[in-house]
Amino acid sequence: MEAGRGLAARGSAHTVWLSDGIGDRTARGLAETLQRMGSLEILDDSAEKPPHLLLPPSSEGAGLTARVVRADASRPESVTVRLSGADGRLLTRQPVAFDAGQLSREVRFEVPAELRNDAASLRVENDTTAGATVLLDERWRRRPVGLASGRANGENQPLLSDLHYLERALAPYNEVRRGEPDELLKRDLAVLVLSDIGALTGQEAQTIEDWVRKGGVLLRFAGPRLAQNPDRLVPVRLRLGDRALGGALSWSEPAKLQPFDGRSPFAGLHIPDDVAVSRQVLAEPALDLADRTWARLQDGTPLVTSEKRGDGYIVLVHTTASPEWSNLPMSGLFVDMLRRLVTLSGGVAGGAHGGTLEPLEVLDGFGRLVPPPAAAFPIAGDAGADVLGPRHPPGFYGTEEARRALNLTATLTRIEPLGAMPGGVARGPYGTRGEVALKPALLGIALSLAMIDLLIALMLRGLLGGLRFGGKRRRAGATAAVLLTLGAALPMAAAPWQSARADDAQSTKVTAETYLAYVRTGNGTVDDTSRAGLESLVDVLTRRTAVEAAGAVGVDPETDELAFYPLLYWPVSGGQRALSDHARARLNEYMRNGGTILFDTRDQSAGAVGGNQALQGMVQGLDIPPLALVPPDHVLTKSFYLLNDFPGRYNGGNLWIEAREGRANDGVSPVLIGGNDWAAAWAANRNGQPLYAVVPGGGRQREMAYRFGVNLVMYALTGNYKADQVHVPAILERLGQ
Repeated sequence: MEAGRGLAARGSAHTVWLSDGIGDRTARGLAETLQRMGSLEILDDSAEKPPHLLLPPSSEGAGLTARVVRADASRPESVTVRLSGADGRLLTRQPVAFDAGQLSREVRFEVPAELRNDAASLRVENDTTAGATVLLDERWRRRPVGLASGRANGENQPLLSDLHYLERALAPYNEVRRGEPDELLKRDLAVLVLSDIGALTGQEAQTIEDWVRKGGVLLRFAGPRLAQNPDRLVPVRLRLGDRALGGALSWSEPAKLQPFDGRSPFAGLHIPDDVAVSRQVLAEPALDLADRTWARLQDGTPLVTSEKRGDGYIVLVHTTASPEWSNLPMSGLFVDMLRRLVTLSGGVAGGAHGGTLEPLEVLDGFGRLVPPPAAAFPIAGDAGADVLGPRHPPGFYGTEEARRALNLTATLTRIEPLGAMPGGVARGPYGTRGEVALKPALLGIALSLAMIDLLIALMLRGLLGGLRFGGKRRRAGATAAVLLTLGAALPMAAAPWQSARADDAQSTKVTAETYLAYVRTGNGTVDDTSRAGLESLVDVLTRRTAVEAAGAVGVDPETDELAFYPLLYWPVSGGQRALSDHARARLNEYMRNGGTILFDTRDQSAGAVGGNQALQGMVQGLDIPPLALVPPDHVLTKSFYLLNDFPGRYNGGNLWIEAREGRANDGVSPVLIGGNDWAAAWAANRNGQPLYAVVPGGGRQREMAYRFGVNLVMYALTGNYKADQVHVPAILERLGQ
């Protein structure tokens, strides 16, 4: 079906398409339809905020492995994924670096089990979308499982040890701990496995039972000891001794398993044909035995029984955890059964095996958890991600104690860029027009309205009945018109004079003291960040150095005089307009006469001019010298502080400088190019609190960013003075020879 079919407008229409940079195969067709209706303008912020998808992670060993997917693979990019708890606190974060041409990258989190079990969400930092957010529930928690056996550890013969098979089955998905039951319960534990442990002492049994009632799962395996010494911590009454199936003195053969009942937590698991049981512990017949049985042999005798006590479960497997009585421990079914049993702990079973789950919290379009709207409906307990839709939005379903996560990216695994648009379609980022000063016009309108009101009041009182000019009376309306004309003309006549006086005052101010300057981009957010960052840097310079800077000033290369400023900080924004020839000439003259410009692409770019399209277009026509990475012994690394790198809000980006600094301009490079977003790292509010987080973070990185700013200003002001100073000992030694 053709995109935009059925759209129509009377006359000509101007359409503004607000886009996030994501499109599909119908996007171009829709643009063509809108263009036929009149003119079309597309506002797209994907250059500043590239869209990403975060796919649900997989559990591999002790870690979580997630995948980040992006729409545009045309340039390198770095993002950060953060793992957060249910209360919003940060647990850990990992950077992800995309190379040009890469659409997806994996990120792995290695965290202790206690922290991993507190995790509730994964998010791509600075991506406020539901697609960049993954909610985590019990399926991604690495639960601690304790193992205790009544037999020897079997270190010399592990293939005969019951703990060997249990640990091999549980370790890939859980944190496995070995020890005595009383020692294991001193730490947080989800499941306690007792393999062929006979009668427990009274105190041991009471401690374990109290723990089960709080939500723990006690999983017991039979064996010779339990067959002869059962206790009260079993789900059903047991017959003394065990039953042998097959052997020289038996007419029967090893029994296979029946298909699992739909009410069993093992429902749906495939039973291999070769799994058989040769010995088991029998349960005494009882009225409720069938209700407590989760797995049976083909003859109907129970293989797995259970009893719910309090919020937890006691589960008994009527055969051993080693191949002594059955080959079940050597099958994949054993692993799947144990995984199902582990998920019973903590009350998860209430919402995992049937019934419906009410919406608890849902994700809005900005990736925030909000109360569910009236249009959100419950989902089935066994529902998959295919139920996602307006009636079942992504979010948490169930209860606070047993939550089920429904994620958008469980089915949405790729995104496409908006793509090429038809010719003649204007396309640019948001906020490129900048601010329009309405104050003069509004004041003029207010003054005119006040004068009209005054004249009407005078006329109503009869005070403007007429005026005499040259012996003739004129109507008051003519007088009012003259006064209105003068009132409207006064602000316009005064404007050039006021503008000239303001320019003179500005020139006087910046020549009387030292100011740091930033180039105004027209983007209000970027310009505010530059101003706040340079003002914070000025404060650091005042407190730590002899530089007496007065503040920060925003300049426009088209109109403002640049010679007053030793350093220009130029944040690169995708929406900046191209420079005129006049502005290029002014900038070239500024650099030839000793000025320094720091171009900051703010994208942690590893390349120089060619790595950023916005920068490449901006410097077209400027006298940019050959550039190279800052060498380790460059004066910029020691002009005040000793530095090895130059972090800003981001860390790891390169800094480029003139390849061969000559003796002109005291050896100061006219151009520096980097992408670590230094102004954002420096920026602070009036209380000194940072405005932006640094990535990967920490006070040390912000401190090093300030030190780079100090070195940069000292380098721009003193040139190669510091480089000469380091040679003073060698010069003195030569003079003394």
